[in-house]
Amino acid sequence: MARRNSTFYLAERPEGPIIPGKTFNLVESAAPTASELKDGQILVETIYLSLDPAMRAWLYDFRSYVPGVQIGEKMRGGAVARVLASKNPKAKEGDMVYSQSGWTEVAIVDDDKFEVIDLPKGTKITDAIGAAGLTGLTAYFGLKHVGQPKAGDTVVVSGAAGATGSVAGQIAKINGARVVGIAGSDEKCELLTKELGFDAAVNYKSPTFKEDLAKATPDFINVYFDNVGGEILEAALERAAFRSRFVMCGSISGYNNRLGGGGTGVRNLHMVTVQRVRMEGFIVVDWPEEVPAAKQQLGQWIAEGKIKRKETIIKGGLKVADTAIGNLFNGGNTGKLIVEVKPYEVST
Repeated sequence: MARRNSTFYLAERPEGPIIPGKTFNLVESAAPTASELKDGQILVETIYLSLDPAMRAWLYDFRSYVPGVQIGEKMRGGAVARVLASKNPKAKEGDMVYSQSGWTEVAIVDDDKFEVIDLPKGTKITDAIGAAGLTGLTAYFGLKHVGQPKAGDTVVVSGAAGATGSVAGQIAKINGARVVGIAGSDEKCELLTKELGFDAAVNYKSPTFKEDLAKATPDFINVYFDNVGGEILEAALERAAFRSRFVMCGSISGYNNRLGGGGTGVRNLHMVTVQRVRMEGFIVVDWPEEVPAAKQQLGQWIAEGKIKRKETIIKGGLKVADTAIGNLFNGGNTGKLIVEVKPYEVST
């Protein structure tokens, strides 16, 4: 019997949070086959699907570093996938690849949309979409090129128990900084200090958050790695040190609200002037020539135990993806959020 394939397509642009069963259409059709491959292409099956905060921003149609996902278009996304057939010399049947194949079970992928996974011993396959993949690279490049932490600096990370924040804090520790994490529960704060090596952590939901942040940063903030924006960014600006560096990585607090258009803007930008703060945005794709070496470095740190990965893997197959992504916005995940589309079996 011919294999069937499920794929999510964008049905409508959500005004607020993604609504399971409404924002996307889950469509079943005949799966693509090896006979349809053109030269340079591979046929893959998705094993693990990466879920990332940027996906919510892609559902808007505004000027950005990539075009928004269009109505009726397959939902964009990266995955760990197994090669089923190949007409590309880079990959053979059975290889595991990082594939930009979207929210689907089976796909034909062009040459520039995949790479064979090559990680050091001591890592695991999901690191290719997590701590040694785009998530880890985001933390790595943001600190290397924008934050530039030095030994003795105070580095504060918002969204610190998330995929990128948890790695950013650990890289800052490798660089000799004193690291403070901001997270949304006492349990996550405890994880940061007891498992991931952060020097301190504060709960932004606490009624004493601003006072707690001040106590945790007695020498103010030299580097702020921002994944959240909004009121937490305001609080960090109040603690900015002279000539501090603010790494503008994400603004997840506003992604469900037209990128903050319906909320309150940052009200204390005067701190940028009076403390000579440098605020700089970046995208992980800004340094393509450095990616291979950066991946190897991240993989080595993971293998050596200097970076401890945290993952939340949601089982249930592709069909749970439009529900699972909500965890990114309600605090339901710790570390990298992943959907297990198909159980991973190591090839022998």
